[in-house]
Amino acid sequence: MTKSLKSSALNYGLYLGLILSSFTIIGYAVYLDLFTQWWFGIGQMFLVIIVGIVSAMKAKKILGGFISFKEAFTAFFITILVGVTIPALIGFIIFNIVDVEAANILQEKIINSQLAMMEKFGAPQESIDMAMEQMQKESNFFSLGNTVKSIAYQLVGFSIIGLIVAAVTKKNDPHAA
Repeated sequence: MTKSLKSSALNYGLYLGLILSSFTIIGYAVYLDLFTQWWFGIGQMFLVIIVGIVSAMKAKKILGGFISFKEAFTAFFITILVGVTIPALIGFIIFNIVDVEAANILQEKIINSQLAMMEKFGAPQESIDMAMEQMQKESNFFSLGNTVKSIAYQLVGFSIIGLIVAAVTKKNDPHAA
């Protein structure tokens, strides 16, 4: 794996992290309810996937149009790893150090939003009650443990997409033995 491939993936990860961090900061500073909107999370998810794809394609270009499955996946993964870790750490700092009260308010908003969504989709009352009980047991959605779990879950989910991207992106050099 060439250094320029890794540095390109790292740069894309930093760009992604900067963009997602700005969303976190703007959401915190301007409109806390933004974090409860389904389209906000979906939009961020698509942004992560798009930047990961662009990173893999750029890696292919750096390598002269030929890239192995491993190299394509590595470019995607490095980008995603850096891109989702930075805003998670920014969110941790904001909601655990800078403004703990905002974390409490946001946690209550998230619980209410989840309740409304479950009711809207016609979930059975016992399922709603169980989910609400589980969420209310959680003392801090933004704790270090929850932040690390969130990063891990995102990496697993995006890695599955990364495997698909790597399979589509890979192109073996016919002149290589």
